Amino acid sequence: MKRLVVTADDFGLAPEVNESVERAHRHGVLSAASLMVGAPAAADAVARARLMPRLRVGLHLVLVDGRAVAPCEDIRDLVDGSGRLRTDLAAYGLAIMIRPAVRRQLRTEIRAQFEAFHATGLSLDHVNAHQHYHLHPAIMTELLDIGRDYGMNALRVPFEPRALLCAVEPTRRSVVARLAAPWAALARTRARAAGLIVADRVFGLAWSGALSETRLAGLIAGLPTGRTEIYTHPATAQEFPGSAAGYRYREEFSALLSPISRDNLRHSGAALGGYRDFVGVN
Repeated sequence: MKRLVVTADDFGLAPEVNESVERAHRHGVLSAASLMVGAPAAADAVARARLMPRLRVGLHLVLVDGRAVAPCEDIRDLVDGSGRLRTDLAAYGLAIMIRPAVRRQLRTEIRAQFEAFHATGLSLDHVNAHQHYHLHPAIMTELLDIGRDYGMNALRVPFEPRALLCAVEPTRRSVVARLAAPWAALARTRARAAGLIVADRVFGLAWSGALSETRLAGLIAGLPTGRTEIYTHPATAQEFPGSAAGYRYREEFSALLSPISRDNLRHSGAALGGYRDFVGVN
């Protein structure tokens, strides 16, 4: 059987993102969203989600390049002078591995974000991380341990079969994908060993910020059996506070609303939902 989750990341980043999530869920193929609990428009996102009971909402754990949730004095090695989380991923990752104090602060921030999500009253559908930073083995260890306390039962692991991408559009394997692959394989094994639901394949890495109508509709048309997630970055405006340079937000939003995407979903025979809808499904 074909099962599909179509997710919007960065829910809560800005009103433009939140509005796109609501419209794409109500009128398009979007079935899930990943909430940045510390982002400026998180409260607005939660209010909208409460009015959409079929929208599956998960935690988009932000440990880099974003606003921390824990008090800055408790996580001094994770943030800069303005309270923003670090962006020097290599040095940061090494510090997490070799400095116990940084590891303790990391645990504090992860738990604070789970607590913030729990306080929304929303059901936790899944967990993933900004820039896939949870693939770091030490972060994965902490996430698996802390997530258990908050009912985490599903985790995104960016395993993206290139053959399925190329069936839609010839695509070279990016440097990011090459670097992520061995860590994704390890994370997948660990997550499944911990009893978490993991999709058989996840699309969004190769075309991050550029998931056009043709690409999204093509992926949906070519869905194989099993569990698939396609993650997107929609917004109703091209530029807004917090937007990433080069991301085609409005194009991704349009792709989610596209009649072609909707028709291809209908013809695919796939069941659309969230990770919780994968429970008991092989």
